[in-house]
Amino acid sequence: MSAQHLYQQKRGTADAALSQVRDGDFIVVPTAVGEPPALLTALSEQRRNFRDVKVGQILVVRKYGFLDPTTTEHVRHVAYFFSGASRAGGKDGSIDFIPSYFSEMPSLIERGLMPADVVFALASPMDEHGYFSLGLTADYTMAAIAKARAVVLEVNPNVPYAFGNCHIHISQVAALVENDAPVMEVGLPTIGPVQQAIGKYVADMIDDGSTLQIGYGGIPDAVVMQLTDKRDLGIHTEMIGDGILTLIEQGVVTNRKKNFMPGKSIATFALGSKKLYQFIHRNPGIEMHPVDFTNDPYTAGQNDKLMAINATLQIDLLGQCGSESLGHVPYSGTGGQTDFVRAANRSKGGKAFIVLPSTAKDDTISRIVPTLTPGTHVSTSKNDINYVVTEFGVAQLRGKSAKQRAQELISIAHPAFRAELTEAARKMGVL
Repeated sequence: MSAQHLYQQKRGTADAALSQVRDGDFIVVPTAVGEPPALLTALSEQRRNFRDVKVGQILVVRKYGFLDPTTTEHVRHVAYFFSGASRAGGKDGSIDFIPSYFSEMPSLIERGLMPADVVFALASPMDEHGYFSLGLTADYTMAAIAKARAVVLEVNPNVPYAFGNCHIHISQVAALVENDAPVMEVGLPTIGPVQQAIGKYVADMIDDGSTLQIGYGGIPDAVVMQLTDKRDLGIHTEMIGDGILTLIEQGVVTNRKKNFMPGKSIATFALGSKKLYQFIHRNPGIEMHPVDFTNDPYTAGQNDKLMAINATLQIDLLGQCGSESLGHVPYSGTGGQTDFVRAANRSKGGKAFIVLPSTAKDDTISRIVPTLTPGTHVSTSKNDINYVVTEFGVAQLRGKSAKQRAQELISIAHPAFRAELTEAARKMGVL
């Protein structure tokens, strides 16, 4: 049977596609804008027809009806990473949470430790050979496709056909729906003087020929904006966004000096503008791969001078980073921060940067603290931490004693809190 015949046979409405879902199923959905809005809207509208269905995803970007805390016995969201749309549910307990390193999620799915009964995913149109591309995100979804009983695709002409290990054949698809709505765009975060100052410290430490991993946020983007005078940078990251696109367009990123997959920008998901998505389409210089490939510390660390730039919410005087919760209250998730910190530590000439403003709430709270707030989820451990950067400078911690770490971190804290931190360190016996 031809690919086109199979396509027509499996094509239908979003409501009809829900027949692939059974009570008790666990539906896996790709990261962020790789989520299929028509399918998830239909599931939301019909959620009361199901019982004990769960929807697992990193970074849900729309406020779907199935997030309703009063209908969790029908359909419940399970977060791999919280977002603005899911954070309230994490706080009130209506949304469950599965903690894990981003790089290990495919393995957890393959081993049956994380369920994957059905996959709902946004995909490009089918090519002449019968293949779709998950051009916006390969992440853990490729592993879920291999494991799931049923794969349902939402086919959209605005999704790029990307190269890499992100393709699925029509013979693997149980049902598909068509939707030509624009892919959701996510703008660059706001960058102020604090972010610019931190970005300059980091940018000054990045050499020509380095390979970059850039996390999402105002500070990582501030770093990118200050790299326009660099040469022959490479990209091996989890997220590709408009900041990286700017560096590619300006000729700053060439990927020529990469040790691993030279000539290619490597990522596992895209998050940005329509321009970015169009740039990825059939571009041989960009490949999308599953997260156990992009984020594996051994794989990424094969690139010399790997620069990993990630943000945190709070850090204590020993160097423990709380990047995903406010005390015990979940805020985001582990994601790929630890993956890339470890990758940069393995890399010859690599540098792992943890960036944060020195204060919060209009300079009333120090983000550098004697000990983490009770209940805080530790994202990057004291054993992995290396460079910490605030608007007041750079602290290098790896290989340093507890006393030296405290001194380094106090020196980059906001001046208004340095005496207080010093006194606390003395009472703890650190200084």
